[in-house]
Amino acid sequence: MESKDTAVEHDSGNVFADLGFPDADAHLVKAELAGRIDDIVRQRGITQTEAARLLGLSQPDVSRLLRGDFREYSLERLMRLLTALGRDIDIVVRQPRSAEGGARLRVADSETA
Repeated sequence: MESKDTAVEHDSGNVFADLGFPDADAHLVKAELAGRIDDIVRQRGITQTEAARLLGLSQPDVSRLLRGDFREYSLERLMRLLTALGRDIDIVVRQPRSAEGGARLRVADSETA
């Protein structure tokens, strides 16, 4: 086996930023909110049809959302879907935790907020 020099690039913690997406922070937050919706649907053991009824969506729309196709959803709409599933949403505005990283968007569990 030959040894080759391999450049290792550390990720930023945001795959959308690493891929050069505009509004990468918003994409990451949307992905996390969509993941929370998926978690709730799975925890409840409900079908996509039942989830669609609760969310006011069609079953195909729920299927696309749970597969990660959330581009057409705004942050506000995803938050409304979470409230339809019985979750509270708190928005907190504060100083950045670190002067180095700057301000950012993030989704936190109630236990870590």
